[in-house]
Amino acid sequence: MARQSIIARERKRARLVAKYAEKRAKLKAEGDYVGLDKLPRNSSPVRKHNRCKMTGRPKGYMRKFGVSRVTFREMASEGKIPGVTKASW
Repeated sequence: MARQSIIARERKRARLVAKYAEKRAKLKAEGDYVGLDKLPRNSSPVRKHNRCKMTGRPKGYMRKFGVSRVTFREMASEGKIPGVTKASW
């Protein structure tokens, strides 16, 4: 489990990205790079990092499911993810 402060920081970044998305797009379209510099750094979508929704693990993230590979495997084994079965042939 990731530290709660790290998870909270990522949530804050996501809120800032959503808050400034419209303003950022407008400034980019106008080519006003000085105005872009004045926006908070964490409002840039590039600074966001995908994390597991369950544990907050930053690595091994599976976009399609929104969880890390470890959590995905546990949930799939328990049958909590519909349509996912273990391969056998």
